[in-house]
Amino acid sequence: MRRYLRPVSFFLGLFYFFYFALVGVYIIFLPKMLSLSGYNASRIGLIFSAAPVMRFALPFVFRRFGGLGPRLYTGALGMILVSSLLFLATLKNFWGFFSANLLYGAAMGIVLPYVDTIALERISREHYGRVRLWGSLGFMAIALWLGGILETPRQTVIYLGFLALLTFSSGLLVRRFDHPATVENSDVRHTDEPLSIIRHWAFWLSAFLLQVSFGGFYNFFTIYETAHGISLQTTTWLWSFGVICEIAMLYFQGPLLKKNLLGLIEMAVATAVVRWGVLWLWPSSLWAAYISQALHAFNFALYYTAAIAYVYDLYTQKKLAQQFFLGITFGLGGAIGAIVAGRVYDLAAGQLFLFQAMIALISWAMIRLHIYRRSLDAGR
Repeated sequence: MRRYLRPVSFFLGLFYFFYFALVGVYIIFLPKMLSLSGYNASRIGLIFSAAPVMRFALPFVFRRFGGLGPRLYTGALGMILVSSLLFLATLKNFWGFFSANLLYGAAMGIVLPYVDTIALERISREHYGRVRLWGSLGFMAIALWLGGILETPRQTVIYLGFLALLTFSSGLLVRRFDHPATVENSDVRHTDEPLSIIRHWAFWLSAFLLQVSFGGFYNFFTIYETAHGISLQTTTWLWSFGVICEIAMLYFQGPLLKKNLLGLIEMAVATAVVRWGVLWLWPSSLWAAYISQALHAFNFALYYTAAIAYVYDLYTQKKLAQQFFLGITFGLGGAIGAIVAGRVYDLAAGQLFLFQAMIALISWAMIRLHIYRRSLDAGR
């Protein structure tokens, strides 16, 4: 138990709590409040495409012009705070608010990969989940707390700014545990010196497609379930149950991460195929919905931890590699997933999760191909 009380674990947990609480306000409450401010659906969609696009673009910029260092990280923490203040100042101005979202997306896309790299270096991958679960707790806590008290768009942005300040402060505390001289240096375990996406294209395509398959869930799960007779209140509990399963996996997954990471990734992707298939086959069944949400423990919590640990082992340029993972998955994959899911839902709402299951199946095929290609390389 003592290892979780060490300063590095405490401050990392504090950062994750505030960072993902901030994310919670941004994705749960801000869209609704923008609607109350008079923004139409197309403009809200455009605004929320800004951050994923920036997360995707940044790694390519850093690979060309230099790595991700402590000064840039500190500057990004400041950008989170500044962008939150700009949200308040530009709430009624579309282009001003859109520009603030670009800044916010860039800053958030720098900060999380940097902290994840520190966490993987300073604490073992087996204990990473127990620290990272504080982010899930922060996300759930802010949803339960603010869900009953937020009333106005301005109030929402003020809470967002307060959490940005806490994220900024806790992020500065985390920085003192970084050792720039050792993090980016080569290691005898790492044989892939250049950060090559093409060399491991099947892994990256699998990661991208998995997040595309999540587009229907993140953006239409509530609409889909309520359209099939499950109440809004019950759907809210389904969301919470998924987060609880995620927290449980993060707490207990340590022994699993001592095993074959690629095997865990393959299994986690396979559960996504099952998850979306269950929602498609039994859309009106509450038990099916709960089973589907229970699988969130595998295809989100376990997948995320195993994947970032695998990327950490695969590349020497660790912070940049984590940026690419965030950008290609939650950035590009998240943006395209939302757009495609919206189109599919408009054309055939009842087939949405069949489509998502098919995308996840292709993702599984790609990770199988990556494992096969790695086995061939090992045999040479």
